[in-house]
Amino acid sequence: MDEKEKFSASINEGYNFKGESILLGGSIFKSENLPGVHIKLPLKTMNRHGLIAGATGTGKTKTLQLIAEGLSSKSVPVLMMDIKGDLSGLAQPGTVNPKIEERHQKIGIQYTPSGYPVELLTISNEKGARLRATVSEFGPVLFSKMLELNDVQSGIVSLIFKYCDDNKLPLLDLKDFKKMLQYVSNEGKKEIESAYGKISTTSTGTILRKIIELEQQKADLFFGETSFEVEDLLKTDETGKGVISVIRLTDIQNRPKLFSTFLLCLLVEIYNTFPEEGDLDSPKLVIFIDEAHLLFQEASKALLSQIESIIKLIRSKGVGIFFCTQNPTDIPDSVLSQLGMKIQHALRAFTANDRKQINLIARNYPESEFYNVEELLTSMGIGEAAVTVLSEKGNPTPLAATLLCAPASRMDILSENEINELISKSKLIQKYNETIDRESAYEILTNKLNIQNEEEKEEINSGVKSGKEEKSTVEKVLTSTTARQVGRTVAREITRGLLGVLGIGGSTRRKKTGFF
Repeated sequence: MDEKEKFSASINEGYNFKGESILLGGSIFKSENLPGVHIKLPLKTMNRHGLIAGATGTGKTKTLQLIAEGLSSKSVPVLMMDIKGDLSGLAQPGTVNPKIEERHQKIGIQYTPSGYPVELLTISNEKGARLRATVSEFGPVLFSKMLELNDVQSGIVSLIFKYCDDNKLPLLDLKDFKKMLQYVSNEGKKEIESAYGKISTTSTGTILRKIIELEQQKADLFFGETSFEVEDLLKTDETGKGVISVIRLTDIQNRPKLFSTFLLCLLVEIYNTFPEEGDLDSPKLVIFIDEAHLLFQEASKALLSQIESIIKLIRSKGVGIFFCTQNPTDIPDSVLSQLGMKIQHALRAFTANDRKQINLIARNYPESEFYNVEELLTSMGIGEAAVTVLSEKGNPTPLAATLLCAPASRMDILSENEINELISKSKLIQKYNETIDRESAYEILTNKLNIQNEEEKEEINSGVKSGKEEKSTVEKVLTSTTARQVGRTVAREITRGLLGVLGIGGSTRRKKTGFF
């Protein structure tokens, strides 16, 4: 048996799966394409997560598109984060051209154009079904982490959530939370401090400024009702194809903190909502995160720790997560170690530091008697990748240089008219795009304060009518707004030492209404 026959036998044995699988492409041996020696991805281990990496322009997004098509064809729903805006083409069939035909001849299969069921989602002003969550559903811990608050400030946030739970004040949007901050700092401060402890006005001011910064990132579009229900991601169309939900995020690249917190909350909600499944023959849902470095580049250590934990746990719910990025080093080691499938497109070595990084990246792949991995990673062309996956037994398959299939759907974006047509057929648009502003903390507190003001006016008027003496000048000064502010400042200075160690823990139990 010569070396090529030995290689073919190794690949055929390593990628021969009993259950259903997705065809990725044909293997390459010493620059020679081997038709019929195919590289596949088994559905059974797609809940073990994966990585798609490579330099700009090497075909990462098309690989992501190819796998999404394969999953949809096998009735597996897909959720995709579309940062660059080039995944909407999944809804329309591709077009045949000589280059695609030549590629598929080398692989040994026929190219058949096909469109797939696509649902467009958004957390901003992009067109699509709106993903929303209420502030209450977000929870005090993640809300504080998103605002990057210290322990004292986080304690005040927890206090506000607890007070709202105890007094049936719904926290639905940022307007509600701002009103609560103003209330605990002024009219309601005495009431709240008597029941929950001292509150630092300086800290509430800092939190309010953080909220305003969040509003400047247009986060107010995300907080509110109707809350998104994650069960709506588990849809198939009338032909049995899994629906591909595409979250359009082209305008969020300059807001990575909001994106990372949003994504973590989505994963937590999926984990909390979906039942335990163990290892299924195929996943219930697969999530693709394009431009994954945005998720990690500005996330705090606490947030990274939570992301790592949820990635470890969520596979038991039948959910797989695939990260797509330029360089594997964009992914923290603690997360990278959880990724069973690796598809590595070409890397470019322009500097000594690049070569050093490629040497480290090569060590992430199984040793191969047929390839020099470092040379392979720098010599592959567009639409080629080094592939290793987990077999059905959980073992890494042999490393294989692969000529990847072309996506069956359009490798370009939809036109504006095509997007409008897609949206007009969406049932989720009808369900989620109506903005609801029901009575919540803002309205309830505003009404309460208005009633109190009216009562105070009536008392003053009745006092004057009954002949009560007018307050002396000293009394007026002592009860004036300025004097009350001075009193608060003095009290704050006296209690500063205590406030420095203030920490209000615990969690609130709230009625679950949807997303998060």
